[in-house]
Amino acid sequence: MTIDIQEKPKPGVAARTRAEKVIRFIEKYCPVPEGAKVGQPIRLEDFQKKFIYDVYDNPFKTRRGILSMARKNGKTATTAGLALAHVVGPEAVLNGQVVSGALSRDQAALIYHLAEKMAMLSPQLRDLVKPAASIKRLIGLNTGTEYKALAAEGSTAMGLSPNLVILDEIGQIKGPNHLFVDALTTSQGAHADPLQLAISTQAPTDGDLFSIWIDDALKGTDKQLVCHLYAGEAGCDLADRKAWAAANPGLGSIRALADLESQINEAIRLPSRENSVRNLLLNQRIERNAPFITPTVWKRNAGTYDRELFYDGRPVYGGLDLSSRNDLTAMTLVCVADDGHILMWVVAWTPADTLPERERQDRIDYSTWVRQGHLRALPGKSIAYQSVAMDIGEMVEGMNLIALAYDQWRIDILQAEFERGGIAVPLEPFGQGFKSMAPAVSEFESYALEGYFRHNDNPILTNAVANAVIEMNSTGERKVTKVKSNGRIDAAISSLMAVYAMRRGREREVDVSAMIG
Repeated sequence: MTIDIQEKPKPGVAARTRAEKVIRFIEKYCPVPEGAKVGQPIRLEDFQKKFIYDVYDNPFKTRRGILSMARKNGKTATTAGLALAHVVGPEAVLNGQVVSGALSRDQAALIYHLAEKMAMLSPQLRDLVKPAASIKRLIGLNTGTEYKALAAEGSTAMGLSPNLVILDEIGQIKGPNHLFVDALTTSQGAHADPLQLAISTQAPTDGDLFSIWIDDALKGTDKQLVCHLYAGEAGCDLADRKAWAAANPGLGSIRALADLESQINEAIRLPSRENSVRNLLLNQRIERNAPFITPTVWKRNAGTYDRELFYDGRPVYGGLDLSSRNDLTAMTLVCVADDGHILMWVVAWTPADTLPERERQDRIDYSTWVRQGHLRALPGKSIAYQSVAMDIGEMVEGMNLIALAYDQWRIDILQAEFERGGIAVPLEPFGQGFKSMAPAVSEFESYALEGYFRHNDNPILTNAVANAVIEMNSTGERKVTKVKSNGRIDAAISSLMAVYAMRRGREREVDVSAMIG
């Protein structure tokens, strides 16, 4: 006999509704699985109960329940409790199937691990649930119901017939369709009243699958669709605490206010984090990839300087972003002026014969940049690295060039030209992954926000910075990515490398001084 399914009401007391049974089951039998209150009874928040009531007591019988809110508001724990209610609780059906699906294995494992911990911590449930952690499966021993956690990567939904499908964080799906989600949702055809629960932060765009589901549900025309959307108003000020509360229904109880405040204040200081914070913490429908530096901030750094300062003996550092032979190669040199400003000298090379074609393709007046001396058009359809090497040699002659950071790609060709021309350049490798890029991005961003740069309003660099987009990994490290950027960003990459080379050079100076001192 499963818990609560055959519970008989006391005389004179009305029978509990489906939602009341689910809520009672979670609060009575599912302990907090981890954290400061581990092992204590779960106490569902009002917003969680409201979702359960609207889904399970819907007179039209809910087909899909959608819950969307910002991160860290108890989505996964709530979902794990609901899964157990369908495995051994009041919603269990004999020999039923419950499936949770996520895009990655790590994400898929989250619900499983919380459900397993809840069951093993519960004196009443631990004898009713048999876990198989290696394959992310729970079996209700008295019901025969099986729960599986599946991931889109490497999993198949073929052969399944689940009465409950839980879709976790499907806001990550790009576009209107996904084969894995289609396979799960269409596998429920054998059941008279199948249920889908989609619980996630919002997707970035209106055309993404989760956005389409939300918009369809909010129309209210299909009474079998239930949607609870918690989101800050579009375009709201990041510091608007009403927006914080709107997107975080568990704020102050499940969601720590201090942590939310800290992350939002960081986004206010660092604009490149704004889009990610709006999407994940304010649950707004916005692309997480953010512009590197906003035009307003960059304009504050457009001061002029005398290029002769690069030749008066002060330390100079550089960054070199090589390209394919038919594209743009950029180099940035930086030095520190007497007033503390960082001077930026950018030069780029491109094939002259393909210039008109790329002007049409990129919609940029490269010819004007050539006439202004910012862009060097080399004869032919491809860049002759011999010419690039000679130009660099002439530029850095007489400079106190400490280091020229470079990307490994095609550097062997340029090095050969340096050697052939007898050009001595202090080259220093710079990786393009998160490990190297993350500190470079932070360093560059800080200088830009404080207005420390002086870039002479160089159009190549200004255009590259405007095009550059930040990508963030799961640990919060950031890098500028060419794949997701909106146009040519070569000069932005070379400038990041130059600024970081300067930082490393200063650190070495401090180390040497400490050893001598």
